[in-house]
Amino acid sequence: MGFSTLIDILGSTIMGGLLLIIVLRLNNTATEKSTNYGGELSLQQNLVTIAQIMEYDFRKMGYCKDWTKFPDPTKSIAQASINSIKFYADIDDNGTMDTISYYIGGLLTATPNPRDIYFYRKVNSNPPAAINLGVTQFFMKYFDALGDTLTQPITQPSLINSYEINIQVETVYAYDENYSTAFWKQIRLLARNLRNR
Repeated sequence: MGFSTLIDILGSTIMGGLLLIIVLRLNNTATEKSTNYGGELSLQQNLVTIAQIMEYDFRKMGYCKDWTKFPDPTKSIAQASINSIKFYADIDDNGTMDTISYYIGGLLTATPNPRDIYFYRKVNSNPPAAINLGVTQFFMKYFDALGDTLTQPITQPSLINSYEINIQVETVYAYDENYSTAFWKQIRLLARNLRNR
């Protein structure tokens, strides 16, 4: 074996090692992108689901199929705080007013994400339904008829004319400790029945 043969073996070992490193990095990048895209898709679907449920309920605030059963729309909102709201609406369109509540709870321990929290929707006296879709933040702002922000705590819910909903969701599972995030803000949402004053 000559000197040139040793150089050839050494050169092919180095080239083979470099090719192996390139293939491994490409595989890692492909896995990361696939995981992130799949996580972001489920993240967007979760956010759309939450937004659709909330918009449906909130747009019916103060509505009753039989308007004589709820003639005063200033009483549509029973309680309001930065992280919760309780209001009246005939959500199943049967002529009977329902009580709907949205509020947050403690941290979720069943998922790897250290920031996701319990997010509840409660209708009447039914047990609250936990919306565990990666919610990490939920807060609201309230405005009076002139568009001025009402200060917390809200002591007179009858002054609320419009409100802003803010929700942040994150993926439940991370890739390399990175969680994807999406934020939904519904600015100055106005239930039509709140204007019937």
